[in-house]
Amino acid sequence: MRIQATLTALAFGLLLSTSALAEDIWKITSLNWEPYSGAQMSSQGNSIQKLREVLQKEGIRLIVEFYPWARAQHLAKTQDYVGYFPAWPEEVSEGFIASSPVDWSEIAILKRSGEKITFENIEDLFKKYNVGLVGTYTYPKAIQDAAQKYADHADLAPHETSLLQKLSQGRHPVAITDPNVMMFLAEKHGIHNVETLQILMKKELVIAFRDGEDNKARIQLLQKLLKKP
Repeated sequence: MRIQATLTALAFGLLLSTSALAEDIWKITSLNWEPYSGAQMSSQGNSIQKLREVLQKEGIRLIVEFYPWARAQHLAKTQDYVGYFPAWPEEVSEGFIASSPVDWSEIAILKRSGEKITFENIEDLFKKYNVGLVGTYTYPKAIQDAAQKYADHADLAPHETSLLQKLSQGRHPVAITDPNVMMFLAEKHGIHNVETLQILMKKELVIAFRDGEDNKARIQLLQKLLKKP
């Protein structure tokens, strides 16, 4: 009986080991960019949850590690990670490949309540006003070009919370970022004097896949999964 029990235990252990080896795990880096991604959110963020549900269709387990954005992008270069997410296409740096859109965000001009802001286009906005930006983000070309042309009017914040506080305190009358992020943070911090002035564009949120042989099949698989209803 003891021999039989031992053999049964060994067989069960082997089965578990084989199952663990067969499990496909994707590990990515991310940033705290609530509500899209966030270590403190129960779902780890709306976009993270969406990606997780897509991968679950194929039995893939998603592991997410959160870091400051620049560090998240740097760490994702190593073999330990599939890549980083969520990123705008402009933030897919050299050595990475953009996936199909997993989710969507927005880019908007936000202003301090009570400020009267008039402008003709993005360049005119930077020409006339100090504009708050997040310094670690790579914005779409029109915004980047205007910020470089009127560099004295581009006020770079280290992160979204700092950008929100500067805008709320009147350090700059306008800011450009995702309005959903700013309003989420405003509610979280009890700030009520910031509002969206104009939505500029919708932006894809993609995975920046590390450009490696081991990721080629993953890129194709994700593209197929995203097309499924």
